[in-house]
Amino acid sequence: MKKIIIDVDTGVDDALAIMVALADPNVEVLAIICCFGNTSLEKALKNTLRVLKVCKRLDIPVYRGSSRPLLACKRDAGDYHGEDGLGDVPDPDAPGLELVQKEKGVLAMLKIVNQHPEEVTLVATAPLTNLAVAVQLDPLISKKLKALYIMGGNIESRGNTTVCGEFNFVADPEAAFIVLDRYTCPTYIASWEFTCRSSLPWSFCDEFMSQNTDKAAFLKKISPKSAEYQKETTEGKGFNSCDTYALAAAINDNIVIKSDKVAVTLELQGTHTRGLMVLDYMELLKKKHKAYVMKTIDLEKFKQMLMKSLQ
Repeated sequence: MKKIIIDVDTGVDDALAIMVALADPNVEVLAIICCFGNTSLEKALKNTLRVLKVCKRLDIPVYRGSSRPLLACKRDAGDYHGEDGLGDVPDPDAPGLELVQKEKGVLAMLKIVNQHPEEVTLVATAPLTNLAVAVQLDPLISKKLKALYIMGGNIESRGNTTVCGEFNFVADPEAAFIVLDRYTCPTYIASWEFTCRSSLPWSFCDEFMSQNTDKAAFLKKISPKSAEYQKETTEGKGFNSCDTYALAAAINDNIVIKSDKVAVTLELQGTHTRGLMVLDYMELLKKKHKAYVMKTIDLEKFKQMLMKSLQ
């Protein structure tokens, strides 16, 4: 069994990522830790519980993480995911926050990693605030992880939030800098441009959401707002569930066909470049640790994982 912790700011793509993880019989989700990001922390917690309810997995512990960035001004992605993070289609019967664990999310993360040294894969699909706090509390956490998978950053200076900044990294640049600097476990990054290039035909989107299951009906219900946004932008060439790529790569070692191994860091200054991920192909930074930056994915295997997630 692959042991994973998922760190989310549950919007529509986080929801699908969670569903992909829960559909794999070889994956054990030890915890889901929530963070501000796509929406507020409280709404992210509620959304996560909604996903677990439709998957009949409310046994998985959900923890409260960071409610704001370390230093940056707080922002959200309500224009994309809806004000509530899940398409603004509330469920009157959604689980209540009394189901959230009392223990703080970062402390739970550290405890679980210490209980399973070198066995846990951490998948981060939110701003990296929880991870940054964790490594400050325990500087050795990355040596205890099996691997870290991140959806965030960019590789061609193409932004989706600022001129050249991707949302998760721009939402807390200081946290992203700390994580890219201090986590030295095997690190895999699914960037914004990578997910755009790996988008799927809208015809496939219609097909896999039309399966006759409660999970498919749920995803179809929460997706129209983000789908409409994608179709109206320059990235609207296909269905792009950004966070799901990082999660899929974390649970299927063979899904990523090509990646670049390169040292990375984050730009914290600059009028236009704050939050920009920097790839050091010239090795001028002299960093020993190098990340695997995803370039190409097996789209057929990815499609199969998405189909299975809603069955």
